[in-house]
Formats: sequence, C-alpha cells, structure tokens
Amino acid sequence: MKIIRPALLATSIALAACGSKAPSTAAPSTTLPLIGTDEPWASEAIYFVLTDRFVDGDSSNNFEDQGREIGDGRWHSFHRHFDGPNGRSANVGYMGGDFKGLLNHADFITDMGFTAVWMTPIVDNPDAAFNGGDPVGYDQWGDGGKTGFHGYWGVNFYALDEHLPSADLDYRQLNRQLKDTYNLKTVLDIVGNHGSPSYSAPEQISNFGKLFDASGALVADHQNIHPEQLSDDEPLHHFFNRKPDVAQLSDFDENNPAVVDYLVGSYLQWIDQGADAIRIDTIKHVPHHFWKTVTDRIRAEHPGYFLFGESWNYDAEFIAQHTLPENGGVSVLDFPMQQAMFAMFGQEQAPYSKALEAMYLTDGPYHNVYELVTFYDNHDVQRLDASDEGFIDANNFIFTNRGIPQIYYGSEMGFERGMKEHQGSRNYYGVENIEKARKHRIFAELKNIAHVRKTTPALQRGLQHNLAFTQDTAAFYRVLDADGIQQTALVLLNKGDQPQALSVSQGLAQGEWKNALTGETLQVQDKLQQTLAPHSVQVWIKHGAIDAELRQLLN
Repeated sequence: MKIIRPALLATSIALAACGSKAPSTAAPSTTLPLIGTDEPWASEAIYFVLTDRFVDGDSSNNFEDQGREIGDGRWHSFHRHFDGPNGRSANVGYMGGDFKGLLNHADFITDMGFTAVWMTPIVDNPDAAFNGGDPVGYDQWGDGGKTGFHGYWGVNFYALDEHLPSADLDYRQLNRQLKDTYNLKTVLDIVGNHGSPSYSAPEQISNFGKLFDASGALVADHQNIHPEQLSDDEPLHHFFNRKPDVAQLSDFDENNPAVVDYLVGSYLQWIDQGADAIRIDTIKHVPHHFWKTVTDRIRAEHPGYFLFGESWNYDAEFIAQHTLPENGGVSVLDFPMQQAMFAMFGQEQAPYSKALEAMYLTDGPYHNVYELVTFYDNHDVQRLDASDEGFIDANNFIFTNRGIPQIYYGSEMGFERGMKEHQGSRNYYGVENIEKARKHRIFAELKNIAHVRKTTPALQRGLQHNLAFTQDTAAFYRVLDADGIQQTALVLLNKGDQPQALSVSQGLAQGEWKNALTGETLQVQDKLQQTLAPHSVQVWIKHGAIDAELRQLLN
C-alpha cells in the first residue's frame, strides 16, 4: 500500500450557504497528481460468498453420510438443522454449496457489477461435527455440534475440503474459468491463528485437533488435551501454543519456524493456483511480527500482492496498526465505518454525519484509508437490519464513498436481514433465491450504482472532499488527476423519505457535467442545483482540468 497524496481536509459545510462564486483562477502550470491510491485492488468491488451456503452445483460432493460411522451417528456433518421462533431456522452442518455452484452462477455476480469474489477458506476441515465445547442452538453460541462448513477449522492447509471441488473443477480450474469467462478475480481466505477445535471432548473423534501436511503426513495433534497440559516432550504438540485463545480451537505457535513454513507454504500454493488477493481471518490474534514475515515472503514471490485482514475491533487506532509497513502492510476490513453504516441505514436511522466519525480523510491512523475494505455486514456480524430502502441507501453510499466495497451474499435482496450467525445469517441461498434476487428492487439499484463505480476511476481511486453531511443528505467530491485521467465526481445522496433540494458551488468547475446514472448533461456556470428523490443517489461527472479551488482544498 502507498500513500500517494497527503490526506485531505474533511470539512462539513452547508450546501445552501455555498452561494455563487467567481470564476476559478487558472491552475498552476505544474500541478501535483490528485489520487487516493495507486493500489490496483482499489478498482475492484468484492462479492463475499460463504461457499457452502451459496449454491449446490454438484450433489456428488455432499457426503451426506460423513460422520455417521462414529458412535451412534449423532456427529454426522451434513444438514445439522435447528428451529427457532416464528418459523425461523439455522443450520451448522454442510449444506452442499461448492465450486460448481459458484461457477454456474458467476454471471449473477458480474451482472450486479462485482469484479471479484471472496470465498470462505477452501482447505480441508474435520469430517464430523465437534463433540466437545459448548452446545450450539438457535441463537445459542458455541461450537458443540457444529461443523467446519465455513472452512475456518483447517486440518490440512494444503488439501481442498472434499465438499468443494468436482471431478472436473478444482481450485485452479475454478480460478481460471472465473477469470477467462467472467473476468472475476478471487480472494483467498486464510487463517494463521488456529486450526480445528482440539480439546474438551469426551473423546477425540475424526481428525479434530490434527494437522496434516501436503503429503498427508500427520505433523501435529492436540490429542484432546487442554493447551496448558501440552508437553514439550511430545513432537506432535510443538505446533501449538500453551494457552487457550478462541473457543476450543487449536492455537498455532507463531514463534515456531516450522509453523511459519507450513502456513506460508500453503498460502503460496493457493496463490500459485490463481488466487488474486488474500483476506486474513482473526489477524489481531497473531502478533504483527508474524504477519510481517508472512507478507514479506508472499511479496518476495508476488510483488505488490494485496492482503486485507479481519481485526474485529471498532477502534480505528487499533486496527490501523495492521496497515503500517513495519507490521506487514495489510489493509483491513473497515469495522468503524461498518458500525456507522449499520447505524445510518438500519433501524436507528442515524444521520449521515455519523460517517464522518469513521472517515479519517485527514491525519488518520491508517497507512492509506482509500485501501480499506468497506462493508455493512458479513458472516460474523449481524446482517443489516434495514428496510429495502435502507439497503438501497447503504449501497449508494458504499459504492461512492472512499474504500473498496464488499457485499455479503444475499444482501442484494435483504436476505435474512437483521439475523445473527446462529439465527440464520449463514443460511443456504440457492438457485431459487438467486432468481428472486434478480427481480428485487435492491438488486436493481445495487446494479446501477455498482456499474457506475466500475466505470468511474474517480470513485475507485480518487481523493475525497466532503461538502455537507446532514441527517438525510450527503454531498462530496471524488477527484482523480493522475495517469492521464482528469475526472471529478460529485456525489449527492438522499436517504430520507422526502425529496431534498441540494445546491453546490464550492470547488465546482464550469462546463459540462454528466449524470452517470441517467446520461443527462448540464452546462454549469457557478452552481449545480438538483432535487434528489427519496432514497436516491446522483453522481455528476466532469472530465478535464480540476477546479483550482477544489485542487487547493485537496492539496
């Protein structure tokens, strides 16, 4: 990641108070570039699928009887369903989603305007449900009775989980076809902190707590022993820390060179099979020195490789530490902005000014705020609890605001809105819901704004200057002057139930402006006035020299 320009001044000013202005003075003959970042991934938009829950494209890899051979069969891994109130349900077993289901519906993803797909971890997970830990149920937290359908309980980081590939479609082939046919990049989800649940069970079953290498040889085994009781005299215990961390998961010893070699080797294997970027799970649970080593080794073979991490914390100062070059230079999921968006577009209907608390456009803690991955919900946090209009407003904001937008599968139609993990937020999507989504108004509006961002470099990499953020309206510029592109985008947003009239004059260049959503053009002299419909966005584009006043504000 690189800082291209100093962060700009983030000020809120009343649009109505802008008034008219004198014509701009001529720009200096030699001007500095105006660009938020030159990171290529800033141009992407990411669709996030929990692969097992997307689409079952190949029933032959469902392994519906897996685990039934253990004891009385209660630890089977497929379709572990439980009911909740009011007809609701959730499931902690495998449900059939796979590579073929993703590939067969990649057109659905690209049609919305996404350019990349993030899949949950692809590595081999245990072959049964966990027989230890705290029991899980509807809205009941625990890992007892849960399976590794999500991919985060790796037992062999070099092998694909058998539920994902088909005879004619492994990971390399999936990546190749997604790129060649759909122009979709892929994000590899990795774990460096832990393996599978490894202790607290009445007896060790299946491959829980074990770790195998690329040849299938056993290299580590927790042996159902509490971390504090692991022995230095047992070679199979050397991969693990002597303290518990997340639930009953086996916690890797990041100071053991063999552990580092094992994990880095696995990451490089999957990159070599076509993964274009990496998302890091539970990054904050492992010290910075580990990730610095990992990123250095990855970038030694793949210069400039983009990684972003999940540091689940709403303190920007804390999560920003991951982005510093001395700590590995890893971008992060923007949890502070997620918290603001959940408030702005959900039931609370907080004002747009809430976003300014998480914007950090000037003197912020991040190495580069324009490279953060922005989201309003995912598989860990509660799904956005919003009306259709709330989702439309959220998408209009996330695809125009600074950062790289990421949308969780199903949000294009408000799927399982408001639900948490064990309330159904990770429920199966399937072909029926995909077809329903194609006709949904959230989908239609998302498609419109996502395609605008896809074709507007200023919205991808441009600096941002905020004009006014009120209860229901927001206005800001995105400006790009670099690499032969001179483009100014003026974004106007209304999340209210009533039309809103907005007038902008500050930093406004004279000449022709074009509405990127409708194609309408305006000849602008001293101000741009528009009335925004309820729950709508307008993006006005001006090509050519950047207004001198605006350039001064950005410098």
